Amino acid sequence: MWTRRARGAGQAGITLIELVVVIGVLLVLAGVAVPSARFVIKRQKELELRRDLRDIRRAIDEYKKYCEAGAIPREGVDSECYPTDLDILVEGVDKVGTVGQKIKFLRRIPLDPFTLSKDWGKRSMQDDPDSTSWGQQSVYDVYTQHDGTALDGTKYQDW
Repeated sequence: MWTRRARGAGQAGITLIELVVVIGVLLVLAGVAVPSARFVIKRQKELELRRDLRDIRRAIDEYKKYCEAGAIPREGVDSECYPTDLDILVEGVDKVGTVGQKIKFLRRIPLDPFTLSKDWGKRSMQDDPDSTSWGQQSVYDVYTQHDGTALDGTKYQDW
């Protein structure tokens, strides 16, 4: 059993060496915790980005499916049954053959977790597959405008 030397009646507390050891241990623990916390935050943002891209792309695909089936009108000549903008997916489109009945594809346009804006990069069918400029004919695909690199080494804009 560990014993301590007897101290005088007025001597209570810890020694300077004990204090230095405790502070050293706390610094080591903090040095390990901070990088892993950054890693966890970045991974969480990546998961949110993947989910948001999947939701928007699913809504674009649903819009195309309804348009090709004739349930909603075609927006533009060059649209190839894709929406002309992302706002249409939220505002909704009048259903063919009904009055005042709209089909909505998204509740809201999600925020990009990295840029914290609703300003997504867009591509139309007429654009090159890796283009970063939008021809504004329709919205065929979306991507983040954040130019960072993911934990797996890929560019976020390529997702």
